[in-house]
Amino acid sequence: MGTLLLLIIYLAFISLGLPDSLLGSAWPVMRPELGAPIGMAGVLSMTISIGTIVSSLISGSVARRFGTGPVTLVSCILTAGALAGFSAAPSILWLMVCAIPLGLGGGAVDSALNHYVAARYKAHHMSWLHCFWGVGATAGPIIMASFLNGNASWRDGYQAVAGIQFTLVIVLLVSLPLWRRLAVQQSTGLGDTSTEGPSLSGNSGAGKPRLKSVMFALACFLFYCGVETTVGLWGSSYLVKMKGLAADQAALWVSLYYAGITIGRFITGFVTFKLTNRQLIRTGQITTLAGTLLLLLPLPAGFSLCGLLIAGLGLSPIFPCMLHETPVRFGEARAQKIMGYQMAMAYTGSTLLPPLLGLLAGYTTIGIFPFFIATSAAAMLLFSERLNVFFGKQSTSRNSI
Repeated sequence: MGTLLLLIIYLAFISLGLPDSLLGSAWPVMRPELGAPIGMAGVLSMTISIGTIVSSLISGSVARRFGTGPVTLVSCILTAGALAGFSAAPSILWLMVCAIPLGLGGGAVDSALNHYVAARYKAHHMSWLHCFWGVGATAGPIIMASFLNGNASWRDGYQAVAGIQFTLVIVLLVSLPLWRRLAVQQSTGLGDTSTEGPSLSGNSGAGKPRLKSVMFALACFLFYCGVETTVGLWGSSYLVKMKGLAADQAALWVSLYYAGITIGRFITGFVTFKLTNRQLIRTGQITTLAGTLLLLLPLPAGFSLCGLLIAGLGLSPIFPCMLHETPVRFGEARAQKIMGYQMAMAYTGSTLLPPLLGLLAGYTTIGIFPFFIATSAAAMLLFSERLNVFFGKQSTSRNSI
């Protein structure tokens, strides 16, 4: 039963990733139809992110009260309904209203399922869980591009994804008895423990972390999520405006960026047996910076494709490895609190940096996109290396995932 439920959770994470890349892929077509300024995509993204932050902060108490299964079900109903609302939106105001339940539903299911898997399954499942998120994020632009390429409307693309979400709602509804049965078995010690993971091994006796080291860690999460989200939101607009690509082709190229994240996280699940978290984080950050530099150079459009793919591959190991390194750096006793700070800062980066680029592009041009991304990636690398200085004398234990 534990394996069956894990498969359902994987499906839920695919659906979680689907809406994340839709807005950026469809925006070059949505904007002129709705008469919106180019920076409005950043405002919509920020509204979704605020809803995500709010629901994440309360998801723990809500999940304890009602259970992970029901919370996941209600969250998917919210996201499916919001996507259906996007497809019928007559104005930007309508999109703003629908963005609220989209963010609330996404944040609740993200936090609830991450906690459920971390507490009950082996740690390598966490890497592959985020890989399945990448499957959804990769499929989103492909679905949208297929409708745009077929002379259909962006509204049809949103309707298709909403249909997928409603299908998952049915699956979750049918699986509710399974969630309850496993909860009873695990509370009585009779559950299937073959997939249970050991507790995170950290330096629980570590001294109180210095405030500066915690701030460096928070900055890493802010810039990581800022880079990942900004590329996904504004990549298509940059390719259309500055590289002269059609909207459907640009959407496909952005899907390759998400494919790089997805494939990289799948491979990371195996590489972690050989390399440490810090080695993977550093390698990923350098690779990401190399990809963004390709976008900076005045080269043909094909190099931009390579830059997006390389950046996606570079980003893939950073987030899960930074999360797993938290108890090693700060000790198990403080890991939960610092983990919460890190997740809040991650959502803050997703909330603030994309609309910041939209604001700057509104005053200048979308051509600043690669400069913005390269600067953010360099800042992430700088703060990460400064953080390592505080722990340079500690042993870098092998990753247990």
